[in-house]
Amino acid sequence: MFAWKRQFSIANTLLKTTTTTTARTMTTATPPSFQVFRDVPPLRQLRRTLLLSNRTVGLVPTMGALHEGHLSLIRQAATENTDIIVSIFVNPTQFGVNEDLSSYPRTWDSDVAKLEALNAELSQQNTSPGRITAILAPTSKVMYPTLPPSSEIDGDGSFVTILPLAKKLEGASRPVFFRGVATVCMKLFNIVNAERAYFGQKDVQQTVVIRRMVQDFHVGTEIRIGETVREEDGLAMSSRNVYLGVRRRGVGLVLYEALRAAEGAYLAGKGGREEVLDAARGVAKRVLDEQSWLGPAERALFEVDYISLADPDSLEELKVIDPAKGAILSAALKMAPLEESKPGEDCGLGDGKVPVRLIDNLIFKPRV
Repeated sequence: MFAWKRQFSIANTLLKTTTTTTARTMTTATPPSFQVFRDVPPLRQLRRTLLLSNRTVGLVPTMGALHEGHLSLIRQAATENTDIIVSIFVNPTQFGVNEDLSSYPRTWDSDVAKLEALNAELSQQNTSPGRITAILAPTSKVMYPTLPPSSEIDGDGSFVTILPLAKKLEGASRPVFFRGVATVCMKLFNIVNAERAYFGQKDVQQTVVIRRMVQDFHVGTEIRIGETVREEDGLAMSSRNVYLGVRRRGVGLVLYEALRAAEGAYLAGKGGREEVLDAARGVAKRVLDEQSWLGPAERALFEVDYISLADPDSLEELKVIDPAKGAILSAALKMAPLEESKPGEDCGLGDGKVPVRLIDNLIFKPRV
């Protein structure tokens, strides 16, 4: 125990020496409990220090606008690693040419405050040895050093493409999305060299793509998946939920309700594609019909992009669920901008004018 404490003390001393080239963006007068890195070399110096001290690193990649879903992944990482690195980077290559990168919420001060509060929480727990050691918050130039990042389908650049997984489901509507996800994750894995990286089940296709990438490229980072964290009403937590407002949020619950209806069919013993998906489609149609009858100042319209019943490994659409493997039930819908708002109505960030894409999924566990 004494030797471990001595290593911890040495590590902390060495960590402090790396701050000379580290850009800190902190608004508080008290010393932060973690370092903020804007560039790669000083972070790699930190990583070498941790490695030599026999410490382990868990990476939690984020695009900021942190919520309880992100914090739950950090808590999970804290139970399995001594040090946690959280990346905050709004990755431009995940956004298509017709998607508004500039509208993505950026909440640096509140993100830092949440991470500081979480470190204080972790320090009071005996069950979680790990702490947030660093935030990696690079610029686009750092992450894409040779060419400006491209969102064109055939744009120039160094990209990681995982096919055919990246063409399915979300990839059919957002053709460059998973190319951007795989590319930035490969970069983060190379920079941080973490023992483990943590992702949420809500973005289930992303987890399948990243796991395939790690397997195919022999990446030494283990991928860990945390359960979807939901609001009390069942809405899956997402950074984009701030755009919904009260009206669209209430109607947006149809996504979870539809998935639960299909899950009920599966749990009742049904395994055919149509009999499972028809349960979800029926819920979506009923709610959309109800909204269509309302006036523009009352309704919140949406469009179902897809409802999928797929193999857990390949994401191939299933005709019949294999009871030995189970399935992934996933769906996406697009909440349209509000046609008309009422005085004093909570329309969310962007005054209800920003379309919001909602995704969700449920895992059908094997029956045998």
